[in-house]
Amino acid sequence: MDEMEIGATPRGALTGTRLAWLAVPLTLTLTAPTALAASLEELRQQGSIRVAVANEVPYGYLDDEGQGQGAGPEVARHVLDELGIDDIEWVATSFGDLIPGLEEGRFDMAAAEMAIRPGRCERVLFSTPNTSYGEGLLVRATNPLDIRGYEDFARRDDIDVAVLQGASQVDILRSLDVPDTRMIEIESNDAAIETLLADRADAYAGTGLTVSRLGEQSPDVEVVAGFEDPKVDGEIVRSWGGFTFPDDAETLRDAFNEVLTAYRHTPEWEETLTHHGFTQDDILNAFRFETEKLCSPQE
Repeated sequence: MDEMEIGATPRGALTGTRLAWLAVPLTLTLTAPTALAASLEELRQQGSIRVAVANEVPYGYLDDEGQGQGAGPEVARHVLDELGIDDIEWVATSFGDLIPGLEEGRFDMAAAEMAIRPGRCERVLFSTPNTSYGEGLLVRATNPLDIRGYEDFARRDDIDVAVLQGASQVDILRSLDVPDTRMIEIESNDAAIETLLADRADAYAGTGLTVSRLGEQSPDVEVVAGFEDPKVDGEIVRSWGGFTFPDDAETLRDAFNEVLTAYRHTPEWEETLTHHGFTQDDILNAFRFETEKLCSPQE
């Protein structure tokens, strides 16, 4: 959930964690006091938990019956069952509302594969990485403006790019010197196609998986062929997604991590990610960094 996909989608850390130093806008840090999170024991006693998704395929979304599906929810379902919590109340919200919702106690955790980034780590707790994913661009069919990569929006003054509100792509683009005036924020990935076809933006920047999924939905848009992976300080941008918890839910996060860490070494975990489009390279990269490293600002 790409990209912040407050993200998801997503969603962004660099290979070598170079993107970790990117600043989160000051307005994101000025929030109301965090609500008291339910303890693991309380959740076990009540047998239920509220889990948020951002309705972002394939990271975390609700099916027609209101059940969580995707890489995040399906792994979360296994882990929570192991922890003795078998009743999940799935909550769909916008990506930008995931962290505020955790802070305000509207749900107990998020399964949106939000990218683990230092600014977010100041507000919420992250699990160990569950996924890793790269970037992509969606454009109008035939790519009439010949857009090839994120850097184009810094080099050219005749094109604008749509981004998911609160997603990591916002900071990635800023790190490439793309001005805010060239970025058009939208509230959901599902609005990307309409935004392009209405000429409100010339491309949509998101994670590779999100962009590929959108490209299959309409013959009037396409994924940029020969996409140039964005680089910051010479490092290719890659994100690591994890489960997200209120900042005072350490007991729940630690117990969740213990089960998740073991589950990541099973064929079932790998099959879940593969089923949702993650490549073998994505799966191997999920093990590359620990959360502590991804949460640490880099100079």
